[in-house]
Amino acid sequence: MTPSIFDKKETMKRKTLSRYLIEQQREHNNLPADLRLLIEVAARACKHISHAVSKGSLGEVIGSAGSENIQGEIQKKLDILSNEILIEANEWGGHLAGLASEEMEHIYEIPNRFPKGEYLLIYDPLDGSSNIDINVSIGTIFSVLKKTEPVEGEITPVTEQDFLQKGANQVAAGYAIYGPQTQLVLTTGYGVQIFTLDPEIGSWVLTQDQVKIPESTSEYAINSSYQRFWHAPIQRYIDELIAGKDGPRGKDFNMRWVAAMVAEVHRILTRGGIFLYPTNSRESHRTGRLRLLYEANPMAMIIEQAGGAATNGHIRMLDVQPSSLHERVAVFLGSKEEVEIVTQYHREAI
Repeated sequence: MTPSIFDKKETMKRKTLSRYLIEQQREHNNLPADLRLLIEVAARACKHISHAVSKGSLGEVIGSAGSENIQGEIQKKLDILSNEILIEANEWGGHLAGLASEEMEHIYEIPNRFPKGEYLLIYDPLDGSSNIDINVSIGTIFSVLKKTEPVEGEITPVTEQDFLQKGANQVAAGYAIYGPQTQLVLTTGYGVQIFTLDPEIGSWVLTQDQVKIPESTSEYAINSSYQRFWHAPIQRYIDELIAGKDGPRGKDFNMRWVAAMVAEVHRILTRGGIFLYPTNSRESHRTGRLRLLYEANPMAMIIEQAGGAATNGHIRMLDVQPSSLHERVAVFLGSKEEVEIVTQYHREAI
């Protein structure tokens, strides 16, 4: 059905991502031209990834690539394609000093044939890729830092150490979720906004401004198949939730689990909840499973900007000092009341 002239006028009134970023610069003076360009280019790359995801088997991108990433995880064809899309979109613009990806062992330095900028882009190109083949929501997570300041007058090449900054240093963070709608969630330090991809005009359109997470919740997300390996603090916390209104919490809780961090966080932003990925006694889970730089830090910034909380079970996630590029951590994030309770249980167990 052809849109009426009134529909077209209404579309023109909508606030696009570009307009939003320009207005943010005018209001807060926190978005230099290079940072604005970086965000727009990353968002454009996410549109490209969304298109590839939506084609699925028609685009011959479904299934295993027959290789492993640095984490020892089997790569999907879309993992590799998404990583390449983000590199190709960002390497030539002159706004980046380097990139780091969950899918690459080492940092990616901007080739000498391109100009270099002062920002660092860190990303998980396709979070939840185990859900690709079953057509469940997946996404792209990204974080932006400024390169460590060199000694005055000295030009230094980007190194891995430049990326090992606390999450509190992030100047922007976001994720795209590829579901029934393709949406972009973004923060530049002044709240959280959600943009929806309008396929008719090809633009990201602001659909939710200043998203807020309820402080209280009755939903939690955890992979309960690891219960026999849990440590005492998380076992105590989950036992209380399961006990419901007859237990010490005095109310019933519902469990949700999608096995894709973007989907879990998106649900929390939409209606509240807590997401838990604790350490456990298995060797591969002793320090946590989620990556501090690629997943935990950008999501923690988004959650905090929406009024929630995020910790590693002991301290604020954004205060954790990274020690390596692919460092893993425990993650507890979402509605503030629940995050505080489970964090307190872990602190008491020390």
